[in-house]
Amino acid sequence: MTKLNYFLSLLSASILGGAIILGIQFFFLNPQKNYDSISEKQQIDVVPTKNKEQKVELKTEQHFLNAATICRPAVVHIRVIYDKQYVNDSYINEMFREFHDENLGHAEARPRQSAGSGVIITSDGYIATNHHVIDRASQIEVILNDKRSYHAELIGSDPATDLALLKIEEKNLPFARYGNSDKLIIGEWVLAIGNPFDLTSTVTAGIVSAKGRNLNLLRDIENGSNYAIESFIQTDAAVNPGNSGGALVNLEGELIGINTAIASQTGYYAGYSFAVPVNIVQKIMDDLLQYGEPQRALLGVQIQDIDAQLVKDENLDNNQGVFVAGVSSNGAAKRAGIQSKDIILSIDNKAVNSSSELQSIIALHRPGDKVKVRFIHEGEEKTTSVSLRNKEGDLDIIRENNKKNKVLGAILTEISADDKKKHGIKQGVKVMDIGVGKLAESGIRNGFIITFFDEKAIKTPEDINKLIENKDRVIAIEGIYPNGNRAYYAIGW
Repeated sequence: MTKLNYFLSLLSASILGGAIILGIQFFFLNPQKNYDSISEKQQIDVVPTKNKEQKVELKTEQHFLNAATICRPAVVHIRVIYDKQYVNDSYINEMFREFHDENLGHAEARPRQSAGSGVIITSDGYIATNHHVIDRASQIEVILNDKRSYHAELIGSDPATDLALLKIEEKNLPFARYGNSDKLIIGEWVLAIGNPFDLTSTVTAGIVSAKGRNLNLLRDIENGSNYAIESFIQTDAAVNPGNSGGALVNLEGELIGINTAIASQTGYYAGYSFAVPVNIVQKIMDDLLQYGEPQRALLGVQIQDIDAQLVKDENLDNNQGVFVAGVSSNGAAKRAGIQSKDIILSIDNKAVNSSSELQSIIALHRPGDKVKVRFIHEGEEKTTSVSLRNKEGDLDIIRENNKKNKVLGAILTEISADDKKKHGIKQGVKVMDIGVGKLAESGIRNGFIITFFDEKAIKTPEDINKLIENKDRVIAIEGIYPNGNRAYYAIGW
């Protein structure tokens, strides 16, 4: 065999081998296969070539170019339309309303619009954004960096972390790969990418100013719910109305947070902005993808930060750890031997010195997971294994099921034993997602527990369905909010 023939044989074999590998990737690693984890999908997918431009060794100050080039194509513009019957949302915190460029004002009989941002997290069109950007929307439009426009399906949302998962039907999209927010260092450079004031694909730079910030914003939206998880990344990257739901990325071009709120008296950037850490984003996105709703793992404790006054009041040795102010009677912590006035030092060998740090670690788990808790009880350091529980008090994963129904435009679910005990009520159904419809028109908000409807005690969503058959008069509604405030509403036909 001549050298030329030998070379051609090797070349042919190489081409054939490459074709076989590509074929295997196409048939067996096709992006359309079912998967349960966004992270798994990101490992399978290949980022489009145009999303890797400028990925070269650069001087420190030029890394902005690298990160912006990688991530800008993955950030989308989200336009939301509300039904003309959409009611005044004055209960939404002003910081959120201003941040996602909402032009709602008072209730009016006309369609309303707002705008925000989102981040593509898989090549086949899954998009992460904020819950408050799409809350109660009748239509969601996603506009890509290249101006293509799509109708988006809402896969699920979680008010407690202010996150939502959308889906558009498209393939081979540029997407932002997850980074690791636990590895962020205060003082590290970051970029915020979004669509402020309808100025698409705007990039601003700043540093990580702080981690684990708790602003009590999500608790307000959840009407005082104890399930709100806040452990924000604080940055000084400039963000403004329309940035909400956009990307916070490191200089490697990795997604390390979803921009959520700004600290401002005017609604415009005044020096600080806040983002949900990507480690929490990653877990919530997978929950919504797999189960249709977030899986909230609970330690079953009421906690507070340790400051100088608490050290003095409780005669503590130092200010390390998180103080246990109380334990749930049938919760995970009490079952594991943790008691009131104990001090939690670490979870899974990760030191905790604030409530937000402890919450952010627990938020990465699901019911049934076990965590190792190191704590101090009566001056003695102990370690125990705790099996985390769900909000119903057991170890099961909670899936969307037939206990949850859409009634009069709202998603309703039977209340838990904890709700009954907390409020001293015997029955009721909770408003999980108010939606557009008669209940929203009456002024009812998320979290409201309907105890009486048309003067009849309500135990299940089906009870309401039966009572509204052939109704043609005003109906009175009685109930209670999570913060204990009782309220009364009326709906007409």
